[in-house]
Amino acid sequence: MSRFVIHGGRPVAGEIRASGSKNAVLPMIAAALLTEEEVVLENVPSIRDVDVMLEIAATLGAEVSRAGDRVAIRAADLEAQELPVELCEKVRTSILFVAPLLHRLGRAKLNPPGGDGIGRRRLDTHFYGLRRLGAVVDDLEFDFRAPEPLEGAILFFDEASVTATEHILMAAVLARGTTTILNAASEPHVMDLAKLLIEMGARIEGLHTNTLTITGVERLGGATHRVVSDHIEVGSYLALAAATGGGITIHDTVRGHYWMMHRVFERFGIEIDIKSDRIVMPAGQIPRIQPDAGGAIPQVDDGPWPQFPTDMMSPFLVLATQSEGTILFFEKMFEGRMYFVDPLIQMGANAVICDPHRVIITGPAKLRGQTVRSPDIRAGMAMIIAACCATRRPCIVQNAEIVDRGYERVEEKLRALGVDIVREDD
Repeated sequence: MSRFVIHGGRPVAGEIRASGSKNAVLPMIAAALLTEEEVVLENVPSIRDVDVMLEIAATLGAEVSRAGDRVAIRAADLEAQELPVELCEKVRTSILFVAPLLHRLGRAKLNPPGGDGIGRRRLDTHFYGLRRLGAVVDDLEFDFRAPEPLEGAILFFDEASVTATEHILMAAVLARGTTTILNAASEPHVMDLAKLLIEMGARIEGLHTNTLTITGVERLGGATHRVVSDHIEVGSYLALAAATGGGITIHDTVRGHYWMMHRVFERFGIEIDIKSDRIVMPAGQIPRIQPDAGGAIPQVDDGPWPQFPTDMMSPFLVLATQSEGTILFFEKMFEGRMYFVDPLIQMGANAVICDPHRVIITGPAKLRGQTVRSPDIRAGMAMIIAACCATRRPCIVQNAEIVDRGYERVEEKLRALGVDIVREDD
């Protein structure tokens, strides 16, 4: 185990490049097992969750090679139908191997997938979609079978689940007939997976909408695909710059991924310049929360795309501690995401935890260096942002490996922005 030791209290400044999207590349690794031909992924981030997914693919029989940010996967001879227990427990996206195994081998067996402990994360939509396509699902033993080829169907998701949409896309592209997914997720990483599948030969209509129509094909082929940049990583570094009063330029961004984030930054009185391939946040801005009409306390809440991403709630909550005024955060999707606020209060944040879903922040607060822990990926990054704002003494962020699961070369990028950070064995 390792920890970050951070001497904060000064604005960040500099330029960095956005990494490839964690949430796009993980399902792509599973999708590569849909074909016997080679799938090459470029702009793959060097993060722990990618390592685990590649290890699962190799365990199932795929040939995996990696050179820098380029990964080649060839699943010509799949043999194993059962995913290793210890690997399933490390990533939630381990469940996405079920659809490829059903198509290739007719059966998949795994243990309940792991991931961040941010509250209950339903798998019911996965089970519903697979059953509607003809799979036999034992949701107690996590045993999945396809005694007959999967058949297309009309599906209505009771939640716009990202991973379920990705999973059923992979199940539908090789199913017989046509599948329609209503109330599908349309996040940028979901659409990037769909683009990869289309490059492999899939027929998918309705991209960037909540209705996806998939016409099954007999087989998929190989492809080479560049993974889209990670808008969650970008938003985290923008929140860091705003919280410290610094300036930042982030390259390799996609303009259309940041409109809602821009609106939320405006609520904090922060301006960003969203260009076609980069985002610029000028230095020296003082975050001031802008009241709603009539002087009402504004609210930041999350929701399915194109609403504010749930993964951005934690970094923006830290930004609020450094902003003049009062604001309410309403986390609607996960009941455990706000647990990290307690350490923020110990650091000096003026926060009122109303219930597991709502927190009121009044700022600015002078945060003090403390020893804190990363409870999940996004909260871990939020604690790093808080540490960069803290003064008096160094801040120690334990369990650094949690942050490594989702942020590539985090200390290297932070040092490029002028942050005094070192990694130590815990």
